Amino acid sequence: MKLPFGKVPIEILTEVIFKNLGFKREEVVIGPSAGFDGAVIDLGEKSLVASMDPITGAIEHIGWLAVNINANDVATFGVEPAFFLSCILLPENADRKIIESICSQMNVAAKDLKMAIIGGHCEVTPGLSNPIVIGCALGITNKGRYVTAGGAKPGDKLILTKSAGIEGTAILATERYNLLLKMGAGDKLLKSAQKFFEKISVVKDGITAFKTGGVDAMHDPTEGGVIGGIHEMADASNLGVKVFEEKIPVADETVEICKFFKIDPLQLISSGAMLIAAKPEFAEDIITKLRREKIEASVIGEFLKNPKMRIIVHKDKREKVLPRPECDHLWLALKKHN
Repeated sequence: MKLPFGKVPIEILTEVIFKNLGFKREEVVIGPSAGFDGAVIDLGEKSLVASMDPITGAIEHIGWLAVNINANDVATFGVEPAFFLSCILLPENADRKIIESICSQMNVAAKDLKMAIIGGHCEVTPGLSNPIVIGCALGITNKGRYVTAGGAKPGDKLILTKSAGIEGTAILATERYNLLLKMGAGDKLLKSAQKFFEKISVVKDGITAFKTGGVDAMHDPTEGGVIGGIHEMADASNLGVKVFEEKIPVADETVEICKFFKIDPLQLISSGAMLIAAKPEFAEDIITKLRREKIEASVIGEFLKNPKMRIIVHKDKREKVLPRPECDHLWLALKKHN
């Protein structure tokens, strides 16, 4: 079976990857599991949260993205990211300028988040056409003081911060700028879309929501977009979900760019948004606190008891099965117009 671009299918995770996890150590409270954003290791009175992600579909902002995307995963636990490690893989034609660009971007991003870069690796790798950066972020909290993507409860309201497809919009507007201009996209729209990189951090989203109270679970929708992220959250919590298409915010820039590439904005990589499962009585308070921090947020659905019930209500009121993305639609756009 040939695998699609992006994350491997969930059956490969469960049947292969999760069955090969080395020695079982008692300090590992949360290890690899479908839908979870990272691991939790108990160390005395503290818990260490660790997460790892690569940046593969972007070039121009790759170092900045590596820090922020990994920091986001730690923030989904309600924990502030504190440390960062990177593995930088460079193509054969790489020079000093590429390394300087990536490292200076990581430096700026880490300083903004008050994270220390504590180590990593850098090499020129045969067979690569573009650089790849794999990052690892770590955060420390008091023992047990966190939430996971798998803590949602039936009846919890599903909140989305910001909008769908943020990272994908920024990447396509940057990496395919000239092509989109030729296809008829306006320069003003594309320049606005490029600024979506500034929205990609969800550290403030996660910490604000967690401190408000009533949060049962959080997850940042990356590959597979908002819809993929919702499935991952429901998988991790062993629940169903009902979402309303008309309640999912999609920025005008995202709508237009997705039209050009004929892709679904709800299945476009959405780093910059946060999915939050909140007790019903806390949902409005969480949204109010987020908006005070100038973070838009909306209730887009709720979790259901039956894990087989995954429903999307379209704008015309038709109810359909919530599709599970086969691959992120960023890859479809990049592959079509490579």
